[in-house]
Amino acid sequence: MRIGAMFDVGQSVDQVVEQVGGLRQAGIEAAWTSQIFGYDALTLLAVVGREVPDIDLGTAVVPTYPRHPLMLAAQALTVQAATGERLILGIGLSHKTVIENVFGQSFEQPARHMREYLSILMPLLRGEQVSFAGETLKSSTWAPLSIHAQAPPVLVAALGTTMLGLAGRYASGTVTWMTGPKTIEAHTIPTITAAAAEAGRPAPRIGVGLPVCVTRDVDDARERAAKVFAIYGQLPSYRAMLDREGAAGPPDVAIIGDEAHVSSRIRDLAAIGATDFCGAPFGTDDEVRATVAALGGLVGS
Repeated sequence: MRIGAMFDVGQSVDQVVEQVGGLRQAGIEAAWTSQIFGYDALTLLAVVGREVPDIDLGTAVVPTYPRHPLMLAAQALTVQAATGERLILGIGLSHKTVIENVFGQSFEQPARHMREYLSILMPLLRGEQVSFAGETLKSSTWAPLSIHAQAPPVLVAALGTTMLGLAGRYASGTVTWMTGPKTIEAHTIPTITAAAAEAGRPAPRIGVGLPVCVTRDVDDARERAAKVFAIYGQLPSYRAMLDREGAAGPPDVAIIGDEAHVSSRIRDLAAIGATDFCGAPFGTDDEVRATVAALGGLVGS
């Protein structure tokens, strides 16, 4: 299982570069960033990748609605060209409240949107010309994109059965968030794997994203997790996964404890078939440092 960590984007670009350099020095194999209301994730990864070698760079995730797939394909291939082809392109629908209220777009047909989005995006990334007309998206290019880079792996943020099916049939795999191990084993992996096999595609990558804290004070860390990650217990898609897991809230799926406990929980994810771990370190500065060190210690174990 490839070990990765989310990095903090609430700081200057120079500080981000320094932080990702620290992840690399710790032995971590992939540095991940979200795309919410801060830096443009792909632009930031292009900058970071020019400064920090020998670590994969992932988005978890870039929302699809605000970017036409032609533009996203060009951005992703540009990052590939700039970084020596180290990008892992995670994409997702985002959420109804964000797409409708922030971007003013319709969220009426999310599954159709994603199917049509991938129908345009994937051929463009492979260096093909596209002519596609769907209900939600259209694209007719005159020629392939003239960017000299290989297609990155595309991981779709998929939680429910329909989206997992799309990820298995069209993409390289999935990257989840706030989805616990029982759900990953009983729902996520079998659903996406069956869809990929039915489509004649290789076994999909299974990325698991969870908060992580190496700490001596588990109760206090759980209280902090409940506050920091409270929104994810309220958004419908994540709430559904927490309910499926039997979790009251984010602290119940977060990986919190001493180094031995945290390492054991992450190894358990590898044992059930996860191929990528995307840990989100949280806590005090000392706890974050301990968490990063623990994640780095898992590489190759």
